[in-house]
Amino acid sequence: MSLPAVDDRFAAFRHNAYLRFWMARFVTTLSAQIVSVAVGWQVYDLTRDPYDLGLVGLVQFLPALLLVLVTGAAADRFGRRLIAALATLLEAACAGFLLVFTAAGGGSVVIVFAVLFVFGIARAFYGPATGALVANLVPAEDFANAVAWNSSAWQTATIAGPVIGGLLYGLSALLPYAAAVGLFALAAILLMSIPKPPQHIVDERPTLTTLLAGFGYIWSEKIVLGAISLDLFAVLLGGAVALMPVFARDILVLGPWGLGLLRAAPGLGAVFAAIVLTARPVRDHAGMIMFVAVAFFGAFTAAFGVSATAWLSILLLALAGAADMVSVFIRETLIQLWTPDRLRGRVNAVNMVFVGASNELGEFRAGLMAGAIGAVPAVVIGGVGSVAVAGVWAWAFPALRRARRLDGRA
Repeated sequence: MSLPAVDDRFAAFRHNAYLRFWMARFVTTLSAQIVSVAVGWQVYDLTRDPYDLGLVGLVQFLPALLLVLVTGAAADRFGRRLIAALATLLEAACAGFLLVFTAAGGGSVVIVFAVLFVFGIARAFYGPATGALVANLVPAEDFANAVAWNSSAWQTATIAGPVIGGLLYGLSALLPYAAAVGLFALAAILLMSIPKPPQHIVDERPTLTTLLAGFGYIWSEKIVLGAISLDLFAVLLGGAVALMPVFARDILVLGPWGLGLLRAAPGLGAVFAAIVLTARPVRDHAGMIMFVAVAFFGAFTAAFGVSATAWLSILLLALAGAADMVSVFIRETLIQLWTPDRLRGRVNAVNMVFVGASNELGEFRAGLMAGAIGAVPAVVIGGVGSVAVAGVWAWAFPALRRARRLDGRA
């Protein structure tokens, strides 16, 4: 296999529309992370109840689940750029409300949860629209490169956002919300500055059949079904983020600063893998590489569970994050390029729910098992389970296993 040209790693950025989209996506993700960490601190300050911290994530996830038939259909029926911009403006409005609420000394956590629910509605429309929009901004030969840069932007923002949000909140509870309002507004401007891209607009009358078309396509297209369900079960079993405080405090004895390192390690590994993928993209045997990456993700997670050495645990988490990024890169590329443009919004809406469910339920699974058998067995069993899922799915979805190229051809 010949090495790609050096400038191939920036292939997606040669398209001005994608450059603006990438900047908007980065800024939006950064803003959402800033709001998330600020709300977490604020809610805990108001109630001092850890249970409410779990509700913060759940309240934001529920709209994606409840509106899955609507958000995807909207992304296929209307302009995806416009939907993304309007959703971003709604996020800005939510951040603005929290700013005013906090400045007024608001003490009702119910109001905060209500705003977060609206924020979740905005995210529910934003996700399918932007997920489907990428394929309209770059040609097929540059799409894998665009996915890699998207993932890099998302991971970088999820690392930097909480740090920035925490620092700003430490200075003033108003600063993170004020910053988020400005950043969301900037992202909306960037999105609207994108020239109207070509898109196959669905113009049939909305019926239950058209609303369920995304589910129907996923079920009939085994490569897409296998890719989405693989991520669901692998992360459901292998997720260990919820137990990081236990490892930082009781097992590795690192304290709060160590918790920050443990939480950042998977993201750092993922960013490194994404950068490598922009320079050396997957050119063949994509399906098999994805299954191997998922197996490595599970193996590194299980090894982290038994590690009692701080530096080794951090390294294993970084390696797990890198392996997860490889599988995500291939999965997202396959899903987008194997899905017709007229269905991309609806398929992305379902995919978004699956990803959200795997993260939320994965944390619940980890916490439940840790309470029953301990944190170490819970992580080890989950990691081994992810390895098993990779093997079972490779056997159950031979078409996905045999998928070779990331350009819509097996």
